[in-house]
Amino acid sequence: MALKPIKSLSLTHPTKLGQFTTNSISPSSTARLAAQPLCFKSPPGSFRQVNHQTEILNVASHGGISHRVDVMRASASCFATSSSGGCIPSLPHDDVLPCYVPVYVMLPLGTINLKCEVSDQDGLINDLRLLKSTGVDGVMVDCWWGIVEDQQPRQYNWSGYKRLFQIIKELDLKLQVIMSFHRCSGNLGDDTIIPLPSWVTKVGNSNPDIYFTDKNGRRSTECLTCGIDQEPVLQGRTALEVYADFMRSFKTELDQFFKDGTISKILVGLGPCGELRYPSFPKEYGWRYPGIGEFQCYDHYLMISLRKAAEEWGYPCWGHGPEHAGSYNSRPSNVKFFRDQAMCSQSRSYYSLFFLGWYSKILVDHADMIIMQANRIFKETPIAAKVAGVHWWYDTTTRAAEQTAGFDNSWMGDGYEPIVTTLKKYDAQLHFTCVEECKSRLQEVDFPEAVSNREELIWQVQLTAWRLGVPIACEKAVPFFGRNEYKKILKNMKSIENRNLKGGVHLIGFTYLRLNPALFEERKFSQFKHFVKKMHGEEILDECT
Repeated sequence: MALKPIKSLSLTHPTKLGQFTTNSISPSSTARLAAQPLCFKSPPGSFRQVNHQTEILNVASHGGISHRVDVMRASASCFATSSSGGCIPSLPHDDVLPCYVPVYVMLPLGTINLKCEVSDQDGLINDLRLLKSTGVDGVMVDCWWGIVEDQQPRQYNWSGYKRLFQIIKELDLKLQVIMSFHRCSGNLGDDTIIPLPSWVTKVGNSNPDIYFTDKNGRRSTECLTCGIDQEPVLQGRTALEVYADFMRSFKTELDQFFKDGTISKILVGLGPCGELRYPSFPKEYGWRYPGIGEFQCYDHYLMISLRKAAEEWGYPCWGHGPEHAGSYNSRPSNVKFFRDQAMCSQSRSYYSLFFLGWYSKILVDHADMIIMQANRIFKETPIAAKVAGVHWWYDTTTRAAEQTAGFDNSWMGDGYEPIVTTLKKYDAQLHFTCVEECKSRLQEVDFPEAVSNREELIWQVQLTAWRLGVPIACEKAVPFFGRNEYKKILKNMKSIENRNLKGGVHLIGFTYLRLNPALFEERKFSQFKHFVKKMHGEEILDECT
């Protein structure tokens, strides 16, 4: 049966989940899709694909999934030119950054206990004093929904946070606060358990569809599904209203710390680990690196949205999740859904285009609605969103791990551009993880087949943010204390900074993960102090060893 012409879609931001839109599809692009194949075969072992922003040469196959060589790299070191037309020369190749980059240190996850009290107050004060002596600009702390609004809706306990913020103020440190609407436990580095509010858990016991769900019906209780952002299922409130009420109470109760400048930024939690993504790789269900993860759209509310979007496209039969999409630990070469994309199977291309566009747009709309509320509430205070660095399988055509996480980097272009565009709309900033090293031991030794590429992923996101004028800060994804790790960070950060300065912008900050007793061991503490100075652009004669 011949496929009907694909509808062109509105460019406006939807107000409801069912109103699927995309900024990637237009009548002209639809016509091109219908008129020609998405890619064509080349000599054995390679094929060529054309992307609407960059040309991608697939030069070496690996288990049926082709590696990518992005011709953007050819201009990566020279995307700006001087008035004479030549490339702006690189800055000196040492590990001192060319300008001052603020350094913040994340506080322990359990800094505030479940009773909303400061844990080990005397010890914390001592640690913060030592931290202050290194020259760091401030600290970052999670403000846990599950602690503050635990027992009853709209009953907030801010006592521990008021005390903590006063301590930080008295030490003359700045403070970045994360609105943490997720559960703490089960992820890398989680050393404590902080559940969602107990009253929310009770709602979930009777209506488990408030959580993201995989194709086998397993619920991710780490955070709430985007599907209830506008559904009044939380004792009469929508999830969006619950998040906004929490932020509004925070602003009211801790307003003095906004007025005196102690609070320098608010990071808005948008998903698991506070990051904008789907919970597609949960360890609690057996995921292990470098599995591609699973799509998380099978709760009742997102399935209604998917069916409605399919009907609006004129293909009601598309109102289901993808078949043959693998499991948490699958490799893309063994999964038909992704293998068909890589081989440009036209029988699957239109459905894949539809589904992946809908899936990623749900995430963008979720961010849009919450950041809009945060922008209204916090007004003059900078706000930011965290975006996860899903780097494994980056150097493949389909980039499957990013797709299941909600970043559509398939045929139609840059999956991070809609996110950055949303941040630009509200003058919000981007915090991006995954800057600690270019090549990790995991990818080089243990899992070389994962063809991870942190460096190129960072560059893709950084270039998008630079092009759209969105300030960007970087954050470590894993803890480290050694000299070599610091040098890798400085190398990566300087590479980013050199690119930025050619465009007249620079990084607005770096977040170190995280405050830990091991940091204060004499040798490690000395190395950290050197690291901070170099991040601040200071020349140091005595190299730490």
